[in-house]
Amino acid sequence: MALCPRRVLLVLLAFTLLVVPGLSSPVAAQQPYFTESPGASAPADIQRLNDFMNGLAERMKPALVQVRVRRPADPDSPPGVPTPGQPNPDERRASGSGFIIRQDGYLVTNAHVVEEAERIQIQLSDGRRFAGRVVGFDNRVDLALVKIDATGLPVALLGDSNRLRVGEFVLALGHPFGLEQTVSFGIVSRKGAPLDVAAPGFDFIQTDAAVNPGNSGGPLVNMAGEIVGVNSMAARNGTIGFAIPINLVKGLLPQLAEKGKVEWGWLGVSITEVAEDEMPKLGLTEAKGVMIRQVVAGQPADQGGVKANDVVLAINGTVVDGPRDLQRIISSTPVGRTVKLKVWREGKPTELDVVVGAYQGSNRPARRTPLVPPPGPPQPPK
Repeated sequence: MALCPRRVLLVLLAFTLLVVPGLSSPVAAQQPYFTESPGASAPADIQRLNDFMNGLAERMKPALVQVRVRRPADPDSPPGVPTPGQPNPDERRASGSGFIIRQDGYLVTNAHVVEEAERIQIQLSDGRRFAGRVVGFDNRVDLALVKIDATGLPVALLGDSNRLRVGEFVLALGHPFGLEQTVSFGIVSRKGAPLDVAAPGFDFIQTDAAVNPGNSGGPLVNMAGEIVGVNSMAARNGTIGFAIPINLVKGLLPQLAEKGKVEWGWLGVSITEVAEDEMPKLGLTEAKGVMIRQVVAGQPADQGGVKANDVVLAINGTVVDGPRDLQRIISSTPVGRTVKLKVWREGKPTELDVVVGAYQGSNRPARRTPLVPPPGPPQPPK
């Protein structure tokens, strides 16, 4: 049966609309899907700030390293099932950050980053990788010194953390979540006690620059391009972080390099603030000094004649206002050195000579912030 020309035309038109649907809406096809900027620019002052911050970040990156560690299996965990092409599930792998301080391969990181590691790999900013070994560590301030066999390395410049002021801008550099060479920006929000009460009385640097898992051991940098702290721990909600003051780090590095540990001074006492309601009983006019609550038998304070309820007013002539002052002075005093304590006892001052002893706590590194597992190999599409 022959088709009429009109019916043939309608069939062809319908076929054309199905095969080339765009022809049915020529106006819509000509409309752009976005609007291109004509080339807007930031105000000159903002652009100069952007250029400065970019230059500062790029200048700091060469000395930044990623620290990858492998730990033996946890004996309390059930054995895992190996998967072809995947890391051994019985091994514990994690990563942190660090920075180079000497051209011959010495670098700084956190003690908790390298704790119990049976293998340490250091990746430089240029992609080179080296085996690392722990030269020394201290868990009280969460600091470790690591060595790699390399020379001619770029080094970070260490500044003066005592000059750092609350409100100053800082950058936190590191490798959070296994991501490489990241930078976060913030201010110094406080200088004072850190989250971990085991720290020996030093004022840590608190910042709102993002310090996430994997940032541990990375540098905190001021606007002059100087490292002023070592990022160590963060609040659980991630809103504030704490950094070890670089002046404290500089004071500890010689002991870490020569002894493999830090010998902290201690007296062997438990201490507290002087309460106002205790002042009349003690015969004090001000709630200053440090109250000795308990003296450990046979330890330096006991051997030097310190007694419970003594109030320490000064150490070697330096006034002691509170417990953190006493902790800081004694912990940083070399072991074996004699200090003169001015104490208030039974309503009158007296002086005692005490030989500072060695801190009795464990030096096993304590984890401060969770480490982040390094990224695994890409998975095949499913």
